[in-house]
Amino acid sequence: MCGIFGIIGEQDVTPLLLEGLKRLEYRGYDSAGIASISNGVIDRRRAQGKLVNLAQKINDNPLAGTIGIGHTRWATHGLPNERNAHPHATDKVAVVHNGIIENYASLKAELEGHGAEFKTETDTEVIVHLVTYYLTQGIEPIAAANKAMDRLTGAFALVMIFSGHEDFIVGCRQGTPLAIGYGNGEMFVASDSYALAPLTKRICFLEDGDRVTVTREKISIYDKDQNPLERDIRITEQSGAISGKGQYKHFMLKEIYEQPAVIGETLNSFVNVSSGKISIPEDVLDAIMAAPRITLIACGTAYYACMVAKYWFEQIARIPCEIDVASEFRYREAPMPEGGVSIFISQSGETLDTLEALRYCKSQGQKIISIVNAIESTIERESDLVLHTLAGPEIGVASTKAFTTQLTTLACVALASAKAKDSITEEKEHEMAEALRHVPTIAADILSHDEAIFAIAKDISDAKDVLYLGRGSLYPIALEGALKLKEISYIHAEGYASGEMKHGPIALIDDSVPVVVVAPGNDPMFEKNVSNIQETVARGGKVFLISDEQGAKALEKQSTWSVAMGKVHPFVAPILYSIPVQLLSYHVAVMKGTDVDQPRNLAKSVTVE
Repeated sequence: MCGIFGIIGEQDVTPLLLEGLKRLEYRGYDSAGIASISNGVIDRRRAQGKLVNLAQKINDNPLAGTIGIGHTRWATHGLPNERNAHPHATDKVAVVHNGIIENYASLKAELEGHGAEFKTETDTEVIVHLVTYYLTQGIEPIAAANKAMDRLTGAFALVMIFSGHEDFIVGCRQGTPLAIGYGNGEMFVASDSYALAPLTKRICFLEDGDRVTVTREKISIYDKDQNPLERDIRITEQSGAISGKGQYKHFMLKEIYEQPAVIGETLNSFVNVSSGKISIPEDVLDAIMAAPRITLIACGTAYYACMVAKYWFEQIARIPCEIDVASEFRYREAPMPEGGVSIFISQSGETLDTLEALRYCKSQGQKIISIVNAIESTIERESDLVLHTLAGPEIGVASTKAFTTQLTTLACVALASAKAKDSITEEKEHEMAEALRHVPTIAADILSHDEAIFAIAKDISDAKDVLYLGRGSLYPIALEGALKLKEISYIHAEGYASGEMKHGPIALIDDSVPVVVVAPGNDPMFEKNVSNIQETVARGGKVFLISDEQGAKALEKQSTWSVAMGKVHPFVAPILYSIPVQLLSYHVAVMKGTDVDQPRNLAKSVTVE
């Protein structure tokens, strides 16, 4: 979850550390800090809140040194204040850490017995005291670091520097990512290749259990028994450019408006130029065709993409499909079918819950296919087959274009699978492929309703609770709409399958609880939605109908508010109806004055359990 950055070089490292942390701030922004060594002494600057606060502190009180480590925090143990901010340090060592030390309580009790005085509420502080204890026993720094690492349990990546030693950095990876960048007379350590891209293109990725010693000229990677290891050095494809907001007030709005373009780019990667048909790589198709069942696994918004895909795979391709949230899946110890395929979806490719579920499926003999947006991720490297969504960097924490490109990719996979299984006719395949090809154009048309959604958002922004309803493949879009509203506006919202409303949620209906209904008029389930809307109105509920002209006209008298979009093929409706629910959440959040791009308590990449 947190972001780690380290540099050893020949120039002042503080400006580069701040720039690296800026690229890592999507991982957490509860606090930030930098430690360097100058004249043999560790010096630190830390600040609560976003990176700009740390930058101001350093501007007022500069930090010198040609070796340093930095950290941007998403709080796990301890309040998100300056006292708990990383780097943690004694007079002998400073540490930055991403992950959780599960046995910190027993280590803390032991170290207090040796006289250590703890000053924070974090699990990380045990690392600096443990290393310091070994140093006081006359153990050399690198050996002390490794001895401490031997005693830590949990999922973590950490990097440390030592007072009196300006010639090396020590680090390790156990469950959370860490990358090494190779420069000329300087070396870098970071949580991901995106942070390293402006500084070097030559990168290697540590694997679980790897430890590393970094000097200005050399990288030494070894295991816990000090056996040397070789890791491939690759040329990163990451761009060194940082995305700007352009004319938009927030990254989220910019990324909503980028959807016609990035959906188009993602679609084009699956279009067979000779036939014009939707196709997917043969090895991916072969794996799916041979599988008795597909298992789709993800977290958060990506899980809702899995829910939509289940409808597509089962209805169109007639392939049995299971879905699960990654954080629960591996603890069920689910029996997996022989020859089965597991598909994992992650924007960052680093989500720890998803990665651990992937490893479980791999241990059960499943073929692993991943759908990721960020290149060179851990999930990509541990998968058998990979499909990339082409959303580009997504800076806003609340997923928008990553979600719709995930849906686009899954739609292409489902359609190609359906054709390969002969579960649809040539005519139906052509109809659905045409519907997919028109998605970018229709998405651009939907954005023209932004002003109307803005006006409706004014009324909904005063609500304390909001319900979202949908049926069929639009039920997950109701769930996603509720999640988006919760994430960035902090309004309590829940999504339900429309038919389930009468089984409990209807008790919440009154004139203070808006009900957002996602219901295209040409959807086969539309008449069922009509009944649910009438039940809502009969109890004083106010309905915001997101539909097409046909649906809006049919429910004109029952709707307090409505948006009537153009006609959309039911197959691609989940992709396109995601856009208005995104816009609604965005405008409500802006009206409430929240931090849209970096909402409280959240981070873009969740690398802890």
